[in-house]
Amino acid sequence: MLLSCPTVKLIVFQQRRTFTSSLAKRFSFNAQSLTESQAQAALDKDCIDFLPWLEQIAGAKLTNTLSIGKSPYGSRALFASKVIHAGDCILKVPFNAQITPDELPTDIRVSLTDKVGNIGKLAALLMIEINAGQNSRWFPYISRLPQLSDMHSTIFWDENEFSMIRCSAVHKETVKQKARIEKEFSLVSQAFKEHLPSAIERPALENFMYAYTLVGSRAWETSRGISLIPFADFMNHDGLSASIVLTDEDNQLSEVTADRDYSPGDEVLIRYGEFSNATLMLDFGFTLPYNTHDEVQIQMDIPNDDPLRNMKLGLLQTHYTRSVKDINIFHSSYDTFTIKEVKSATGKGIPQSLRAFARLLSCTSPQELNDLSKEAEQNDGRLARLPFKDRSRELEAHKIILAHINSLIVDHSVCIKELGASNFRFESQRLTVRRQMARELIFGELRVLRSAAEWLIHYCTNLFSAP
Repeated sequence: MLLSCPTVKLIVFQQRRTFTSSLAKRFSFNAQSLTESQAQAALDKDCIDFLPWLEQIAGAKLTNTLSIGKSPYGSRALFASKVIHAGDCILKVPFNAQITPDELPTDIRVSLTDKVGNIGKLAALLMIEINAGQNSRWFPYISRLPQLSDMHSTIFWDENEFSMIRCSAVHKETVKQKARIEKEFSLVSQAFKEHLPSAIERPALENFMYAYTLVGSRAWETSRGISLIPFADFMNHDGLSASIVLTDEDNQLSEVTADRDYSPGDEVLIRYGEFSNATLMLDFGFTLPYNTHDEVQIQMDIPNDDPLRNMKLGLLQTHYTRSVKDINIFHSSYDTFTIKEVKSATGKGIPQSLRAFARLLSCTSPQELNDLSKEAEQNDGRLARLPFKDRSRELEAHKIILAHINSLIVDHSVCIKELGASNFRFESQRLTVRRQMARELIFGELRVLRSAAEWLIHYCTNLFSAP
């Protein structure tokens, strides 16, 4: 009998920005139906005892309809063992069968305080449990976690691999992420030295980065912080799925409800979030061939040689009101803006905040800047949100953006050309996978950039031709 979902107050939580270590996840965009014989063959023989072990920990039945198997690409996945109907509650994992930072030894937990985030704390716990080997309470789970060689987050790319994505903002974000991990590692390492000198003699940065990435790829954010949810984290990603992990605080458990019908042997999928390939690559370690959520982060700044630089900086600091619909705000001499694909040249275009920033950049006299400030004060306080009445000035502002985007298009095109010209007759599977990830990332961003350029050209043409 199917698990029934009672009518309770549910708090919805998506999986946080995470790292996925499974190569197969990058291919699991749509559920794949298997015959019953294929489904039996797909069962993971190494995991036959896993669910009974976890149910013993939980003291409850977790599922009647799911089995652990191998996806067509070799990773662990969950498959329907019986017919599943949309709306069926297919999995329930009590809180007592989940792993949280609260299990850290008290001295370690107190020592880390707020200087180490929840992911870092859970990574520290995972390092302790890994070091304990078969003595760990969670050994049956930990022993089935992916190995470092299975992970494809850009955190682990070597210099040559990393250069393949130098045209994308994810390149800089990866550097920042590694710096954050290294900073937390220094604090965790010191805590281990003081309170667990015999348990982990010399914790290595690579080990912490591995644990940190595992936690990021599998942890779910809840009202209790974050949790590793064994069994549930075997589920692969479908960007079109409506199924996510729900937290039921009243019944102290996490659960998943099917968003579609499944036949026996179908791989059961959930959605990690509406993420671009840049986010998927950095945080999950995979990309999609065509991602409808692709976007591009671009940075604009005020040139150091701009004679009005200080005055423009002052206006940015004065008029940086955040909008509910437009989350980009001014905060310094530069700003990062998110551009999504523009579906139509006549439709919704690039962010208003980016256009406003370009209007500010285009100003060439103190009077023009004073006019912008006065206009902002007379309206909602936001700077340069209205088009210039002088069409030539409006045209000039948007040509600044177009020139910047065209430059990015050139950079992306160069990277794509280099990706197509391999210098090796034979290359490792790892490099083949990462080269394809880089290609899918850059092609997606190039599609977004070209759509923005087309919109800008259409807008500028209308300005020039309008009576």
